[in-house]
Amino acid sequence: MQPETAARLIEINRRFYRAFGDAFAHTRRRIQPGIHRLLQETIPTEGDWLDLGCGSGALAAEWAHQGRHGSYTGLDFSPELLTNAHQAAAESSLAGLTLRFAQADLSDPNWAAPVSGQTFDGVLAFAVFHHLPGVDLHRRVLHQVRGLLRPGGLFIHSEWQFQNSPKLWSRRLPWEQAGIRPADLDPGDYLLDWRHALPGQTEQVGTRYVHLFSREELAALAEETGFAIREEFESDGQGGRLGLYQVWQALE
Repeated sequence: MQPETAARLIEINRRFYRAFGDAFAHTRRRIQPGIHRLLQETIPTEGDWLDLGCGSGALAAEWAHQGRHGSYTGLDFSPELLTNAHQAAAESSLAGLTLRFAQADLSDPNWAAPVSGQTFDGVLAFAVFHHLPGVDLHRRVLHQVRGLLRPGGLFIHSEWQFQNSPKLWSRRLPWEQAGIRPADLDPGDYLLDWRHALPGQTEQVGTRYVHLFSREELAALAEETGFAIREEFESDGQGGRLGLYQVWQALE
């Protein structure tokens, strides 16, 4: 993918979250069933964790609610969502747990500056990696994640599998609507509409860029960037197949 095309895709999502950040946060007050499963079965109750694309702070609030210890650091590029996250943290303070938030854009090569010099037991990225366009950016961010992990650390992420939802699949839009030629995109790149109505308001409609990852793509990326896939499962949505969750472990 050419840098110019990647930049246009990134800007589509920036515009979306600038325009619909508060409305989107309203739809993300609860964490997904797949994340609940990981909290119960996989993620230790102690340690230092970094959450990429932390959004409105729902996971941070649950982190505190469960009485976890150590530190939770959330990064997100949306000021609107971070405002909600700071509020959630203020309402969820807990002795033995440090909650922090900072603005960072994964498309920026210097996105890890807010955590410079730190390492983590694990890095989380739920429903965020699929908004990054192009394999070059995927590899670069994953190498950076690998560098932030302690030996044997975990990278736990989920990728949207919207092809398993007829409703979401029907929301694909023609790329011509965004002024982008399909030939300039990678296989699996889609433009989707998003609809939501806040109480007392008319329905709001926006567009987002999403990459539909295959298992084969993810396996290749893990191998190229120094990870082994330790676990995967599907969860969320009607039928429990809307999200693909994977647990990667950093190789020595």
